[in-house]
Amino acid sequence: MMNTRVIGWPNIISRFCAVWLAAGWTSLSVSADVARISNSWLQLGINRANGQLVELVDLASRQNFAGPASGLGGIWQLELMSWHLLKISPANARVCQVEQLDGNAPGLRMVWSDFGLLDAPNLRVEVVARLAQQESCSRWTIAVDSPGQLALARIRFPRLLDLPSLERERLALPSWAGLLTKTPRQIISGISNSVTRCGVDYPGQGSLQCLAFYSEDGPGLYLACEDTAGYRKEFAAFSEPAAGLNLEAVHLPEQMAVNAHRYTLPYPAKVGVFHGDWYNAAAIYRAWASQQRWARESRWQRGQVPAWVSRTALWVWNRGSSTNVIDAAIELQRELNLPVSVFWHWWHGCAYDTGFPEYLPPREGNGPFQAAFARAHAHDVHGLVYMNQRLWGMTTASWTNEHAVRYAVKNVDGLVAPEVYNTFTKLPCASMCLGTEFWRAKYAGLAAEALNRLGADGIYMDQACSSLACYDTRHGHPMGGGSYWMKGFQRLETDIRHRSAARGQVALAGEGCAENWLPHLDLMLALDLSRERYAAPDGWEAIPFFHAVYHGYGTFYGNYSSLTFPPYDALWPAQFAPKEPLQLLDPKFSPQFRLEQARAFIWGQQPTIANFMPSQLRERPREIGFAIQLARTRQVALKYLQDGALLAPPKVLTEEEEIPMSRLSIYAGQQEALKESVKRVPLVLASAWRAADGKIGIAIANIADRPMSATIILDSTKQGLPKRGRVYPLGTPTTKSIGEFDGFNLALKLELAPLAVRVFELRAE
Repeated sequence: MMNTRVIGWPNIISRFCAVWLAAGWTSLSVSADVARISNSWLQLGINRANGQLVELVDLASRQNFAGPASGLGGIWQLELMSWHLLKISPANARVCQVEQLDGNAPGLRMVWSDFGLLDAPNLRVEVVARLAQQESCSRWTIAVDSPGQLALARIRFPRLLDLPSLERERLALPSWAGLLTKTPRQIISGISNSVTRCGVDYPGQGSLQCLAFYSEDGPGLYLACEDTAGYRKEFAAFSEPAAGLNLEAVHLPEQMAVNAHRYTLPYPAKVGVFHGDWYNAAAIYRAWASQQRWARESRWQRGQVPAWVSRTALWVWNRGSSTNVIDAAIELQRELNLPVSVFWHWWHGCAYDTGFPEYLPPREGNGPFQAAFARAHAHDVHGLVYMNQRLWGMTTASWTNEHAVRYAVKNVDGLVAPEVYNTFTKLPCASMCLGTEFWRAKYAGLAAEALNRLGADGIYMDQACSSLACYDTRHGHPMGGGSYWMKGFQRLETDIRHRSAARGQVALAGEGCAENWLPHLDLMLALDLSRERYAAPDGWEAIPFFHAVYHGYGTFYGNYSSLTFPPYDALWPAQFAPKEPLQLLDPKFSPQFRLEQARAFIWGQQPTIANFMPSQLRERPREIGFAIQLARTRQVALKYLQDGALLAPPKVLTEEEEIPMSRLSIYAGQQEALKESVKRVPLVLASAWRAADGKIGIAIANIADRPMSATIILDSTKQGLPKRGRVYPLGTPTTKSIGEFDGFNLALKLELAPLAVRVFELRAE
């Protein structure tokens, strides 16, 4: 039986009431069973018998986000290692103490002890929750005392369990650009669904340290961490039989906290409430994140991004010979009459996804490769070349000759986990550990060769915005969790730039987008807007979650948007090669191409076309013309679409239509591998932006090849409209106002030509 002791309650209210009222605090109350604290937005209630969170109440709507959570054990769970894995939760404690905290903010301390463990007889867990000042959030910390001989492998904290069912439920995850589902329970805990967990690792594919569960335009629950060093963790939604839908953050302590007298999580967690949608959650996060080092010291903010990157109006993502890449880009630049840059895969001497890092010499030879870049520069075309940032082919000669296995990432069992990407050869690769000087020096040396001797303008560091936990004790870094991966990447980036300093600024790009890499990368490849091309319909859709936080702090580009079947690497087995390389897709998939291009435009990304060939100017003139029009329109609105802040999405009233969607991998091979689905999409897309001068811009794209009517509605509060003003078109001969607003919402009614692309500016009067 649990013994309970409550400390410090006498005279609390009388002593601190005046302080709370002055600071925005509204109440603290004590009952026989529950200790409560609240401010103007949020109320927390802790069961004094066991320390369980029983009230997490949005005071505006009275929605309680704390569920019964029977059988799941409470706000935290520890995973301890001895000769087996041991899971400990508040339910295992025989003693729980709840204490009221003094200070500038009301708080509660919960202490659990007496777990009856022979290997850790003095184990004690302490959690402190404090309400934030002038915020609808609370901050939570956790410390573990005296784990004894047990290794602290994971801390699951906070755990928000058995979430209540809401009307129009939504779940937003920061998986790179961002993902949203309108059916979280069906996806994660549906009866017929085998998926019981959906999470993202941070730093890496988890690009932000937060997630949001909410009712559309209603109350929402916000979970985040405030970690400025890049410690490894996971944000996840999961289901269990005792409770349908749950959220948690999972932390990997450094060195697994072996024999530590006391381990304190080195950053707080944040739990709060909000109203609206994913954008409102992003706004909460942005208020904190924009003050952090990675935002202040981003290369874009410091003006360190190479000028040619900033000037790029359109990217060509091609593979193979210099004729396919450089000459195609030169031809497109003639048509566009604006700067075009190239994103060059398969230039290297090894087979893609099997022969890394044996990139040199280039497959065309040093001389032809150098001549190709000289030809590009003569036409003011610049380019990135592909070099995977962490893979080493395990069947390459260099793997054996350089004893690369020593420096590869190891699992807990001390073994390499092979990764197979190439479905034709099925040859394994290993992930190399960024915590080792050997791998950093190896990669930096190869990059310097491509930049200094061969003339490339930058390196695309594939799999850069990702991190792994490594358990090799010989690498000299903490086992498992910690911040060594980000420190390693910082050293790698510094080394590459140092080695290439004599040739001037070079560009480094990475796959995905993630906040920790903003000070180190010049570009981030955000492919989520083409999700339908690489993921089967699964109930998730891409959202610009990351862009809503960090647009204006980095440069985003990329698109799988292509009019052809994927290319085939000439160094792969010939028997799998398609009969007609880069065959054009059926024109019925053209709306998909236009949708992807329009998404990039309204998300503020630099436009990209994959697998472009000059013949497409004649064979698919409407599609290429649409991409060119987007690029030209973007150039006249850079104050918004490159430098501006993304505002809450405007409401768009327009026609929707089901369009065919193609799903193809570069490993598809033959036409038979094409997977087709349909997706219902709006035919007019729009976004709203705020420029540095305070003006608001609206970007609009009609993806239909017929005239469309649309009404774009901006909320005076959500988008922060000035009290009075007029609407003007940008980038057209017309300079007259097309509308005005006066203290109310703006409803912009438009008649759009087929495939029209427009930007409007709101000017206060």
